[in-house]
Amino acid sequence: MDAALRDTLLNMPKAELHMHIEGSLEPELIFALAERNRVRLNYASVEELRTAYAFKDLQSFLDIYYAGASVLLTEQDFYDMTRAYLQRAHEDNVRHTELFFDPQTHTERGVDFGTVVNGIDRALQDARKEWSLSGALIMCFLRHLSEEEAFATLEQALPYRDKFIGVGLDSSERGHPPEKFARVFERCRELGLHLVAHAGEEGPPEYIRTALDLLKVERIDHGVRCLEDAELTARLARDRVPLTVCPLSNVKLRVFDKAADHNLVRLLDAGLVVTVNSDDPAYFGGYVNDNFIQMFEALPLGREHAYQMAHNSFSASFLGDAEKRKYLDEVDAFFGR
Repeated sequence: MDAALRDTLLNMPKAELHMHIEGSLEPELIFALAERNRVRLNYASVEELRTAYAFKDLQSFLDIYYAGASVLLTEQDFYDMTRAYLQRAHEDNVRHTELFFDPQTHTERGVDFGTVVNGIDRALQDARKEWSLSGALIMCFLRHLSEEEAFATLEQALPYRDKFIGVGLDSSERGHPPEKFARVFERCRELGLHLVAHAGEEGPPEYIRTALDLLKVERIDHGVRCLEDAELTARLARDRVPLTVCPLSNVKLRVFDKAADHNLVRLLDAGLVVTVNSDDPAYFGGYVNDNFIQMFEALPLGREHAYQMAHNSFSASFLGDAEKRKYLDEVDAFFGR
């Protein structure tokens, strides 16, 4: 990659739309919070924990992910975790971020819902004041749990409705199709919440179709397996349904064996609204700029692709029209359009 393209990727304005805040917990912060909260970890050192980040699939990652989240107990813990990510996002020239959070990971450990959302929200407010970095929260339901538990989480969340803009569906995809959560998503739609869902990562293309038809989602998180279904791919392109693709995550979790095998170029060539995101950056080897750099080094991607994906990141966001236009104008100005 030439220096000019690298500089473009690092400095272009961008939005990040698929990032699990608990997945930004670096090993150093995990150990610091464990010490602060007197939580015993099953790893002797930061190095030993980082070495454990060799995943064979989504479930092997989730096992360590939930263990890492066990150190999060106080509002300050959630603030510190979120601020650390936002600092990195700011350094990567992220102008807007829509963060996933998993309240069930914490409430089932006895942590109050308000503790979780207030700590994250306070960090978002500070980032807006300090760096003009806008942010919003999307609450995810854990799909390996029941829909009844999702409804209970929604009830816990309603007193904090002003602190999140939408709901999503994450965790183990295999064996947990979107239709399992059709009723709770319908209720969320009635409440005026934005709707997204993980689909077509490890699960089949049919999960993408079901997420669209039954859950009525506005964006598909991952979605890389859509190309296995030509009719579905054409529909996604025609309806301009955004895909929040996470390339390094896909490689780390063995969806693709190596970066050069990723179908990012084919997704773009199919006319899909593709965005690049970091998913769980502490675990998958990089934040959003790392994803751009490694993909552009491995695949035949150039400046026009960079412009397209920077533009997509804001057009696919849930920002209001005026704010969206402001950021799109910033992208155009950066690329000399």
